[in-house]
Amino acid sequence: MRRPHRLLLAAFGATSLLVTTACGAAGQASDEDARKLPAPVSVEHRFGTTTLDTVPERIVTIDLQWTDVMLSMGVEPVGYSVDTLMPETGVPWETIPEGATALSLTDGVPVEQILALDPDLVVASFSLTDQATYDLLSARVPTIAGPPDADTVIPWQELVGTAGKILDKTEQATQVVSTVEGQVAATAAELPGLAGKTFVLAQYVVGDGLTVVADEQDGSSLFFQQLGMTLLPEVKAEGERTGDARIQLSTERIDLLRGDLLAFLINGGDESDLADIPGFGELPGTVALLDYPTIVGLNTPSPLSLPYSLTQLRPHLDTAAAA
Repeated sequence: MRRPHRLLLAAFGATSLLVTTACGAAGQASDEDARKLPAPVSVEHRFGTTTLDTVPERIVTIDLQWTDVMLSMGVEPVGYSVDTLMPETGVPWETIPEGATALSLTDGVPVEQILALDPDLVVASFSLTDQATYDLLSARVPTIAGPPDADTVIPWQELVGTAGKILDKTEQATQVVSTVEGQVAATAAELPGLAGKTFVLAQYVVGDGLTVVADEQDGSSLFFQQLGMTLLPEVKAEGERTGDARIQLSTERIDLLRGDLLAFLINGGDESDLADIPGFGELPGTVALLDYPTIVGLNTPSPLSLPYSLTQLRPHLDTAAAA
């Protein structure tokens, strides 16, 4: 969601990045090969396979998830994409290095601007879906794209794992995942009343319609499941019927918002626009009307966004757990 559009908020579910490491002798690299990986790392994505045999130092991150992942691993990207719907002060959970170049995706992926940064790796997920653009980038620099299904969000843990392999920081990657998952697990332990409760993650694009996450394997769904919750069965069934990870609905489909917890964004409007959704005020569960950054942090989760969004969501989780 970078403009008032449908809830894409990306991640792999059943389709994930496949990372393989070739077998080889491990050991301390010589000074001459200081940047060599212990073994080549291959990453499969929507456009094929990208193989790296050295640790990248100048990385461009397209999409917020990858920027967060690299920052969490102590890597400062030389270029990163910006979301114009975020506050003017920037993404609340990010501290971007001063020397990094902000890249606008308003007119598509800025290939020439990216290449001018002389990167040795470009990483992207849901914003790099065009074969021609990928070909232009990958002809000059190793480029990792997203999953085959552009509507699917990759679990942040998989992105961190991939980063750990290509940066030769697997132990640090494990620690990043463990730390964030520990925070989620602590919340689940503090709120046992969430166990078995249903959740819905959705938005209303004003004047357009509803978008609801309908795949329980999607990266945005896994967070709620780690809290002990389950995707509303009616939403799951609709997703299975359509085959879509994110289902597009008319405002009359209020029945698919009736979870014990509804995490909801009004995209492109304010609370007065809820009048467009018949029966919204009579929904039986806990309705969490969240701001744009918080929903983005849940919908395209990362090791930096989840702790922030969890804090913003916590009062509503308390209410849902007590209900």
